[in-house]
Amino acid sequence: MKKLSVFNKVMFSLNVVLSTLTFLGYVLPFLAPKFFPILSVLTLVLPLLLILNAAFFIYWLLMLKRQILLSAIVLLLGITFINKFYKFSKTEIAPQEKDFTVMSYNVRLFNLFDWISDRNVPAEIKKFIDEQNPDILCLQEYSEKANVDLKVYKYKHIVMQGNKIKTGQAIFSKFRILNSGSVELPDSNNNVIFADLKKGLDTIRIYSIHLESIRISPDIDEINNDIQGINQQKSEMILKRISKAFRSQQSQAELIMAHKRDSPYPIIVCGDMNNSAYSYVYRSIRGNLLDSFEENGKGFGQTYNFKYYPARIDYIFVDPKMKVKNFETFTDFKNSDHYPIMSRLNM
Repeated sequence: MKKLSVFNKVMFSLNVVLSTLTFLGYVLPFLAPKFFPILSVLTLVLPLLLILNAAFFIYWLLMLKRQILLSAIVLLLGITFINKFYKFSKTEIAPQEKDFTVMSYNVRLFNLFDWISDRNVPAEIKKFIDEQNPDILCLQEYSEKANVDLKVYKYKHIVMQGNKIKTGQAIFSKFRILNSGSVELPDSNNNVIFADLKKGLDTIRIYSIHLESIRISPDIDEINNDIQGINQQKSEMILKRISKAFRSQQSQAELIMAHKRDSPYPIIVCGDMNNSAYSYVYRSIRGNLLDSFEENGKGFGQTYNFKYYPARIDYIFVDPKMKVKNFETFTDFKNSDHYPIMSRLNM
């Protein structure tokens, strides 16, 4: 530090603060959010922290300073986290007759309240599903009022809830449903459903989940329109809401974990977790399952239409007995605030 200029001393101090926050981000997936709800917000911005650490690494490299070691250590420790954020390549595996495909999509009530000006959204979604033709289809924020005809699926399990506005989840399947049910999430409008599907000689249990939303987007738009920028009151409101959502998500994740532990069949978990791949909730629900994106996806894997960075909050987790032969995010299909995701699997 003594040989550094005043400017570089300031830069290194910032580097130390950033590294500390990043280390905290590494540890938080192992800590229950109810104990550190405010700190858990770091898991949402961990990709940004990694990018800033990379920028410091390049800066010290160009300056030929040994301070580069701090950023190098942080980045080396975060290799597994980088893999969750961006996949540089995928393995092309030829389809086989026994393969089957699973799609998960938060359809936002099929645009029931005209969030998108196009009135043809329900028809466009149906057309897209018909074209992709998944064997198993999990829809979150499903609405029966939209009257979307998915009769190509012989079997279905739909659970609706709510009073004036009914919303729910649906599992559509080309495979026979042997058993189905739901996991009740107390004090929440969100829910979890499951179905046991008979595929040949195998039985698979599939979950469609929709966890508590952190509801950050509307407030971000408010902030953009505020000529004063982010004021203290709005910042506190956002942090309080996110902290509350994280605590709710933890409770919901624990219920899901307990239910899937009792499953006698191989498991697939699909849906909108409303949290990042660096969170306690992600780690808990995933357990020993495979993340389809990590197994055979490519790029950022963005699943939510968030203009600030490529948020991945929708997942398809599969049993280790299954092989993930392909994973795709359809970011060009913009008929909801989420993007559809689909995985091709083989037992």
